[in-house]
Amino acid sequence: MGLGAVAISGAAVIGALVAWPIGRAPDDIDLTGDVRRGAYLARAGGCIACHTNFEKGGAPLAGGAPLKTDFGTFFPPNLTTDPVHGIGGWNVQDFAKAVRQGVSPTGQPYYPTFTYPFYANLTDQDIADLWAAFQTVPPVSEPAPAHDTPFPFNQRWGLKLWRAAFLDRPRTDPVYGNDEQWNRGRLLVEGAAHCAACHTGRNFAGARVSDTQHFQGNNRLPGGGKSPAIDFETLRGRDWTVENLAYALKTGITPSGDALGGTMGEVVLQGTRFLTDEDRKAMAVYLMDEHTGG
Repeated sequence: MGLGAVAISGAAVIGALVAWPIGRAPDDIDLTGDVRRGAYLARAGGCIACHTNFEKGGAPLAGGAPLKTDFGTFFPPNLTTDPVHGIGGWNVQDFAKAVRQGVSPTGQPYYPTFTYPFYANLTDQDIADLWAAFQTVPPVSEPAPAHDTPFPFNQRWGLKLWRAAFLDRPRTDPVYGNDEQWNRGRLLVEGAAHCAACHTGRNFAGARVSDTQHFQGNNRLPGGGKSPAIDFETLRGRDWTVENLAYALKTGITPSGDALGGTMGEVVLQGTRFLTDEDRKAMAVYLMDEHTGG
């Protein structure tokens, strides 16, 4: 095959990928949302922590601090009700598709720096509640900076291949034989709180290696940081218990009296400290069990 034919074939493949539709149209969501429950879910999901640039005194949810990765620098977008730079022009179906499927209202895939893979099992009521809460956010008419990603990572059509190869549904379904508290912890840890996003190793493509490295720690966090293993054997070996882990999720204080810093400190400050004692304990019960992640 000549070079011209190869080029034509390559262009045809790329064209097909660009045109390849992803996601599905969400069912109509006509439920009434609970603002307080939606705000609680937003805290559990880290929305405020990620989409607010605290270092620069940014307005809540108006766009986050840069995430520097091996694939470029990503900027969490504006999620306020501004119709131009935020999500003020969306409807609840657009919101559901973005959150649960990682697909924009125009059908474009979101980069997996957005932790949508963990939200796929959110219920329609969860979505309605979150949507109601987001409608209370004052508009901020400022765009988040554009992602700074080199070729080929700036080609969004390539994310369709990434999704086909690596996108998994979260492990949030209840496990028969475990009690309500354990399953509540599983729902939070493996879903909304997306603990595995930071505490699981990544492969060459930036996808979680969930089959062998689930909760085994990650040496490639954005910005060059690291996260420790949080599997039950490691936690128990470092003197963690259900009680002191739940306490750390509330206060940021470790069993040794040290303070959680870096990304985890922000998770506590902007997220888990707002959860109920019952939910923090449920998360600890799940993480401290030998069947975690099963």
